[in-house]
Parts: sequence; C-alpha cells; structure tokens
Amino acid sequence: MTDIDIDTALIGAALRLAGESGWSRVSVVDAARAGDVPLAEARSRFPNKATILLRFGALMDRLALAEEPEGPVKDRLFDLLMRRFDAMQEARPGVLSVMRALPLNPLLALALAHQTERSMRWMLQAAGAMVDGPRGELQVKGLVAVWLWTLRAWERDTSEDMSGTMAALDAALLRAEQVAGWLGMGAASAASEVGAPEEAAEADASFAGEADASGSDA
Repeated sequence: MTDIDIDTALIGAALRLAGESGWSRVSVVDAARAGDVPLAEARSRFPNKATILLRFGALMDRLALAEEPEGPVKDRLFDLLMRRFDAMQEARPGVLSVMRALPLNPLLALALAHQTERSMRWMLQAAGAMVDGPRGELQVKGLVAVWLWTLRAWERDTSEDMSGTMAALDAALLRAEQVAGWLGMGAASAASEVGAPEEAAEADASFAGEADASGSDA
C-alpha cells in the first residue's frame, strides 16, 4: 500500500466508526483494523489520534488541488472550496461526530484552526490571489472567515446536492469580494463582514489543515 492508500483507508474507517459510535470511542488501532491497514504501518503514519484529522485535511486539499481551477479568482475559490466540501460530504456522519466532540478538546481545536489558515493559504495561491506580506495575511484571514461561515451552513445542510452549502459559499465569497476584493487590502474587514464568529473558529476549523503529524508543510 502507498502512503495515500494507507491514509485513505484508515481515515475512511475512522470516520465510519465515528459516525457509528462517536469520535471519542475511535482509536487508531480500531480504525486500522477496520480499514485493513497493517498496525505497523498505522503506527508509522498515525502516531496519535489527532493525526487522523490532520491527514484528513491534507486529503481534502489534495482532492481540491487535483485539477487546476479556471476563471476569475472568486470562481476558482468557489470550485476549490466546494471540492473540499465534497470530500467531507462523503464522510458526513463521522465529520459531524467530530465537530460535536471538538469543543471538548480545545488544544486539538486550536491546532486544527492553525491548519485551517495554512490550508486556505494554499487555496488562495491556487486561485491566483496574493498571500505574501501584510496584504496576503489579510487575504488568508478573510478566506478563513469564508470557510468557517460556509462550514456552519454545511453542518445544517441536509440536501443531497449541498445546494444550501453552495449558496452560502457563493454569498460569502461575494460579500468578501465586495468588502475587500481578492487582490487588495481589507480582507480582515471581510472576515468581520462575512460574519464567522470568533468563538467558532476553534470548534469549526476541524478539517482544514494541510499537515502531517508534526505540523510541517507538505
């Protein structure tokens, strides 16, 4: 099995188990056995349970970046972020279980919030927006706000085609673009205008990161 095969199998099994019995009852060993992953390989790739969520974020980014987006920056960002939501939708019960459990683990939530920022930086670069310097940092924070706002909509969206999620994402990107634009200053204001509450950042940033267990860039 390749590293990607191992990650896909174990993460998929872990989220299935979480959907069935709750995230708190999932262990790396249980997920490895359920996913037919050798325990030695699981130990190497997933030294702790938190790594499952970090690598899930990496897989979402991998899927989002598999094809080059086209069109204006706003359209590219819409496509990239919806690809990440598509990946989450496939494991919806498990993802929702994790989201319910995350407030009980603030340290993990904080680590995942940090990875959210790194992931959104990748999405912006892929869309052709700036990420360097003070302006770039504001752009990243603005897109983090867009992601968190849309994540709340996805949590409530029970439609099969995620129409509610798509509408929320489109509206959030449009608001951010109107407030600041994706190539200029003011994305911090966009973060405020979009409306993602600050206290939701840690709890809702569960599946964003492009990271490995040590938190190093992939």
